[in-house]
Amino acid sequence: MSVKAYLEITMVIDVANRPAAAKVYNDYREPFLKQIKGALTKELLIRDEDVQVLHGFDSVESAKAYLETDMFKNDVFVGLQPLWVGNPDVKIYSVA
Repeated sequence: MSVKAYLEITMVIDVANRPAAAKVYNDYREPFLKQIKGALTKELLIRDEDVQVLHGFDSVESAKAYLETDMFKNDVFVGLQPLWVGNPDVKIYSVA
């Protein structure tokens, strides 16, 4: 199955906190891919100015639904929120 939508979450995280952010990513990558309906890929992208997690889904609906899951709201969000400088930027794209 090919990726039909991307969920992009961009966060400003201080360099000192990036290992903790990477731990959250690594802790939930496999459960995300195995348990979340429509999840196909998940990548951690790092730049000097921010950190981005790019999630690939089978549909825009699956990407939107993930934001409402217990895994996202109670585990991933809670684990990352103390590390943010400001609010994250969340975008969903459909693949043309």
